[in-house]
Amino acid sequence: MNSPSLAGRLILVCEDEPLIAMDIADAFTEAGARVVTARVLEDALVAAENVLLSAAIMGHAMGDGDSSKLRERLEELGIPIVLYSGFTHIDGARGDAVHISKPASPALLVTTVAGLLHRRPTLHLDL
Repeated sequence: MNSPSLAGRLILVCEDEPLIAMDIADAFTEAGARVVTARVLEDALVAAENVLLSAAIMGHAMGDGDSSKLRERLEELGIPIVLYSGFTHIDGARGDAVHISKPASPALLVTTVAGLLHRRPTLHLDL
């Protein structure tokens, strides 16, 4: 199956499990996106301030806390979020956030983000 093109997009992957983060980042890179990864919430909050950020993939429970503050900031900035988590109910998650339960293939995450961005165009990077 061919991956949708995410050329010119910048994707934040906020995941504290290194192998999962690497698999997700690789899938987005193969789809043409640039990827910023964060293993702790503090780094993810800094990355969220990048004006070129197109979308974010994030878990709910990180090693240094839950991602509520990050989720709120991304929502304020209008950045589409895919919650990739083993939790079935996440307090404070917005109604239009997409929730994908772990485990799922990285290709599903790419396809989901591509669909979100197709409906909601954002800035493109010149790569």
